[in-house]
Amino acid sequence: MNAKPPATTCVRHPNRPTGLACTRCGRPACPECLRPAAVGQHCVDCVREARGQVRPIRTVAGAPVTASATPIVTYGLIALNVLVYGITAAQASSLADNFRSELFLRWAMIPRLVADGDWFRVIGSGFLHWGPLHLALNMFALYFVGFQLEPYLGRAKMLAIYLVALIGGSAGAMLLEPANTIGAGASGAVYGMFGAIAVLLIRLRINATQILVIIAINVLLSLSLSGVSLWVHLGGLVAGTLATIGVLFLPEWVHAERPETDRAIGWFAIAGVGAVSVALIGLGAALLS
Repeated sequence: MNAKPPATTCVRHPNRPTGLACTRCGRPACPECLRPAAVGQHCVDCVREARGQVRPIRTVAGAPVTASATPIVTYGLIALNVLVYGITAAQASSLADNFRSELFLRWAMIPRLVADGDWFRVIGSGFLHWGPLHLALNMFALYFVGFQLEPYLGRAKMLAIYLVALIGGSAGAMLLEPANTIGAGASGAVYGMFGAIAVLLIRLRINATQILVIIAINVLLSLSLSGVSLWVHLGGLVAGTLATIGVLFLPEWVHAERPETDRAIGWFAIAGVGAVSVALIGLGAALLS
């Protein structure tokens, strides 16, 4: 009398006999270790391997598409600006005259003092505001463009382009504003975001007329209103626009073939615009020395 062959057991649970098998790798598996598939059923090991081989969906800027589109960087920048304003208002004991605070006077953009070594004013001035109305206008504009830009650019590139635009605005002040002018505000960085969203709309082949009209109106207001720094606005606009062009168009222009290369080129473009802006600040400081 012939003996029965030993029962097949699950590869993950040797103590469990099974007559089932993975349709992908062919190994025997118990029901607990199998998952429904488009054709047959796959074991959990094959399912895990397949997930690792799926390439993530990315935006035109190379940012991963996620289920959550919460603009965390935008909210964070708004919160930081509000926090700094709150500190200046508390120090000055006034909402409207917060420019009298110690922090405001130490961080405000004054080209002569930057040339004398107060380099922190280049960044710090971009988080100061002349009263609550100035703060509200800039933060509304930042929210308007930020919640649209951030999902496409990604959080890291959004923050980097914002900071590059801020530095570009400071470069405009150092080169073209009077040496003893006192400047403050996120306007340069916000103008850079305006330029960034215009570039994004053009890249997506969406009509960018509205944002271009908004940019034109704001430039005209900068020209016509006293106390508004045109060169800070234009410096931020140019820096933000060029950095975003580098992210969205430069990889295509140089015929990059790999997604990793696309993203690297974008980062090099942002760094390049930032480096040029810093160099221009240095030139402005040298001319004032």
